[in-house]
Amino acid sequence: MQRSVFKRSNGKDSTWIVITAIMGIAFGFFIGISFSSVHLTKISLLSGVKNSFDVPMSDISRSDAFFDVSSGTKQIEALGSASLPKINASSNPRGAESLPPGIVVPESDLFLRRLWGDPSEDIKKKPKYLLTFTVGYAQRHNIDAAVKKFSDDFAILLFHYDGRTSEWDQFEWSKNAIHVSARKQTKWWYAKRFLHPDIVSAYEYIFIWDEDLGVEHFNGDKYMNLVIKHGLEISQPGIEPNNGLTWEMTKRRGDRDVHTVTEEKPGWCSDPHLPPCAAFVEIMAPVFSREAWRCVWHMIQNDLVHGWGLDFALRRCVPQPAHEKIGVIDSQWIIHQVIPSLGNQGQSENGKDPREAVRIRCRTEWAQFQTRLSNADKDHIKELNLNGKG
Repeated sequence: MQRSVFKRSNGKDSTWIVITAIMGIAFGFFIGISFSSVHLTKISLLSGVKNSFDVPMSDISRSDAFFDVSSGTKQIEALGSASLPKINASSNPRGAESLPPGIVVPESDLFLRRLWGDPSEDIKKKPKYLLTFTVGYAQRHNIDAAVKKFSDDFAILLFHYDGRTSEWDQFEWSKNAIHVSARKQTKWWYAKRFLHPDIVSAYEYIFIWDEDLGVEHFNGDKYMNLVIKHGLEISQPGIEPNNGLTWEMTKRRGDRDVHTVTEEKPGWCSDPHLPPCAAFVEIMAPVFSREAWRCVWHMIQNDLVHGWGLDFALRRCVPQPAHEKIGVIDSQWIIHQVIPSLGNQGQSENGKDPREAVRIRCRTEWAQFQTRLSNADKDHIKELNLNGKG
């Protein structure tokens, strides 16, 4: 009986040992699978995170670029797929020498784009010209009347010196305009910062206008037809002679479409083909070709915000003889309403009227600009002489 009980007990223990071993193996197997899955998932996630950022060249393995079947092109992944070619394209814009030239986009535009759909279908019609005004909300009805004188060939850009932008949405055209707001700044301050030639390169001509211009006798398309017909690189509409006129050159003539020379007061012009008798328009309502604007933008001084003196130097930015490329369009004329709106944004100094304080700075800037330009000419001539090129 003792041997019988012992055998039965021994057999029972063996069975439990076998069952325990099988369960242990199964448990270990499932643990192993789970660990492997978590480990692979972690690696995949880390790889995805790394692929979404640029990585140093030393972290990129040297292997062939993979072939994208869907696009039929070879692509270089950011991590673990290919070595990037060493590029030093000196023809690229400054700072982009390490990029392949084919990916460089050096110029831009102000075209509004959608957040959806195919990018190539965003713009149904590209405006050819850019119309800018520096505005305050008080002149909204005047600007509304002016904008309606221009067709959809003109993109609209408003620079707001009073900080009020959303209220302009009462005008339907404003919803498709570009609005830039910075308090108490001039149009030349805006132009220097937001109208870089590479930003506005998509536009054939750029209008940089004041807000106090009456346009009852003006049509944007007819104006551009005359500018193009006469080959003008810089122009402006004629000014109604009975109001807000400073220079004879800008006075409207009723017997012609365009004029490029005039007669000023005795002694004002050393040469009949030089400003202010010719090669001259005011900074009130100038229109620049794309090529002329590229030069003028570089001539605008960063700290001289009123632009006084620029009009006498614009002739440097057109092909010579300049008096043939700068002119006034007489048959499309405007009225200068002489509203000192921006002058009212000034601040009194030493008890002076705010507008007078602004005008004092305008005159000071004019003198500073003339001095800088004269010194720059002298320095350049001196450099040419030193290099034997003078």
